[in-house]
Amino acid sequence: MEIPKLGINLNEELFRKYIRILKLARFPTRDEFTKIALVAAAGVVLIGIIGFAIYELFLILPS
Repeated sequence: MEIPKLGINLNEELFRKYIRILKLARFPTRDEFTKIALVAAAGVVLIGIIGFAIYELFLILPS
């Protein structure tokens, strides 16, 4: 069975969508970037603490 051609290059249409989004995007200000970095760092630290607590729990539990 042959796939019918729609007459639209899907790659070209996808490329146009990406370009439209990039035109709307902008670099964050220093304040925005600092806030985002602090929230991300807090998340990494929180996940690390939870992981460490689970690790310690599994060391203590078997004995």
